[in-house]
Amino acid sequence: MSDGQGSPPRQADVVVVGAGVAGLTAARHLVAAGLDVVVIEAADHVGGRVWTDVVDGFRLDRGFHVLNTAHPEPRRWLDLAALEPHMLSRGVIVHVDGQNYPLLDPPDDPVRAFSALPADLGTARDGRRLATMLQRLGTASVGRILDVPELSAATALHLRGLSDLVVARLLRPLLALLLLDPLLETSSRAMDLALRSYVRGHWCLPGVGIRAIPEQLAAPLDPDSIFLGVPVVEAAIGRVLTSEGVVRSRATVVATDPQTAARLLPGLVTRRMQAVTCAYHVAPEPPPVEPTVVLSAADSSPAVASVVVSQAAPSYSPDRRALVCTTVVGKPPGDLDTLEKEIRWQLRTLYDTDAGGWDHLSTYRIPAALPAMTPPHYVRRPVRIAHGLYVCGDHRATSSLQGAMVSGRRAARAVIEDIGMGRRRTMRT
Repeated sequence: MSDGQGSPPRQADVVVVGAGVAGLTAARHLVAAGLDVVVIEAADHVGGRVWTDVVDGFRLDRGFHVLNTAHPEPRRWLDLAALEPHMLSRGVIVHVDGQNYPLLDPPDDPVRAFSALPADLGTARDGRRLATMLQRLGTASVGRILDVPELSAATALHLRGLSDLVVARLLRPLLALLLLDPLLETSSRAMDLALRSYVRGHWCLPGVGIRAIPEQLAAPLDPDSIFLGVPVVEAAIGRVLTSEGVVRSRATVVATDPQTAARLLPGLVTRRMQAVTCAYHVAPEPPPVEPTVVLSAADSSPAVASVVVSQAAPSYSPDRRALVCTTVVGKPPGDLDTLEKEIRWQLRTLYDTDAGGWDHLSTYRIPAALPAMTPPHYVRRPVRIAHGLYVCGDHRATSSLQGAMVSGRRAARAVIEDIGMGRRRTMRT
């Protein structure tokens, strides 16, 4: 890859603007069709929002990223075994009023964990209705879910007969983690798709961090065709203007975040972005928990979830110390130092241990983490702006790795339909 060294060529069949998951997926399909592709990225690395830093030997994903084994697009186009995935439990631990309630799933029946709720989380009727809902979603087709009338998530859960108690203490923190939406304003269809994947698949972490996914997507591409550290000023049919000059092409694919896409493509309708803050702490010894997400139902506490990621993926830690990742949804007020102290205090109760001596490794404040999916939400937003001009990203599908890869594939297919194919190549993982 060209990292600030040299300039992009003056001409190519296709220019892909953005080397995130969607852009790399599009480039992979276009190269497999025999087209000459150039990828231009403003950052100094591929992956966009999907990246991992290494700090003092610890692997820190920028936000709580997981690969869900139920998503078909990653299964189809990634070599999952090469990612060395480490599994998290599909169950959760819910923290309420100083007490932890484990809802851990049997391996053969992930729904059963939610069928018998403790009284502090919901009624017996809540447990039955929640288990029935999850069972139905786990067996439903995507098409069937998309055919159901669309509401907000909060309204849909109310109409399904779930009490305010179980929504507030279990579903709200779970969906806040899945969708970064504690207000439950998300489309009920998007919520159901997320819960369907949650029931059907496993969460897993690549052994070297989430960055392994974009790095694997980029691996088959010619390194000399990817230009990092090159901002794009203008994208249009037949040409892309960069800080290094003009690249002319038969097709341009804008595969950036929604805000950049809207700047490059005036008039493009995009979604607002959900914010998240992710704090990493290092404990001398692992807290006595399984590799399971701990959800916090306390409105007064900043974090909605925490997980000892090194319990699931020991490679995230360089030694026997434990790496703890804690997620705060939204834009909490105040400075990061104050927020870190509030999180540290909350960790004392979540893990029933003295977290005062834990080392604070890093905190990531990510103002644009995921596109919001408020109603009406279309999971197949157009990728063809005009003949020769295309757009892709999770904002054109669902806010997920699955959505990013699907939109990248769709954009590539639209390009191939419009300009044809070069000499066919074999898609490699």
